[in-house]
Amino acid sequence: MPELTGDLEAFWHNQSIAVPHLIRIAISRYQFETIHPFLDGNGRIGRLLVPLYLVSHGVLAKPSLYLSDFFERNRGSYYDALTRVRMSGDIVHWVRFFLQGVAETSAKGRDTFGKILTLRTDVEQRILSLGKRVPNARAALNLLYRHPVIAAADLETQLGVSAPTAQALVKDLIRLNIITEITGQMRGRLYAFKPYLDLFLS
Repeated sequence: MPELTGDLEAFWHNQSIAVPHLIRIAISRYQFETIHPFLDGNGRIGRLLVPLYLVSHGVLAKPSLYLSDFFERNRGSYYDALTRVRMSGDIVHWVRFFLQGVAETSAKGRDTFGKILTLRTDVEQRILSLGKRVPNARAALNLLYRHPVIAAADLETQLGVSAPTAQALVKDLIRLNIITEITGQMRGRLYAFKPYLDLFLS
């Protein structure tokens, strides 16, 4: 096991082999699955290896390429591609499948980012009707992009405003169809930035 994982690490850093990074990490992902070095968590670590490797080599600015959804939606093809390498050494088939996942996931990410920019413009226009409360509403929006499910107390703490101001801000954002109450409770209410969350579920 130490020898196999050592070989894998050496392959990552071997600059004498002229292999593009996407192909190198495709081969590495297969090799990691085959070595299966841990009793548990191999899948999670294998999924993390891809974006972290690409970030470390400057291919990605952030670890934002998540292939898990593609592999899950194409589970049969995923296992078939892995098996073909093990049974017949057909690494080309696996690499093509992996690169298809990269292409589809990247395109989906690009489209989602475009929708986020459109949403941002839309909600910014909506809050302009709030007059003097616009600065607090804009600060609340910035918080919602980081934490799309919040409580009024979160606004109070993060924005440094009073409880009545936070409650008024919640009412404004509900009225503008930016957030929605999701608990149905009288106490401990949570509010979701549903237009934003929905972009990741479509």
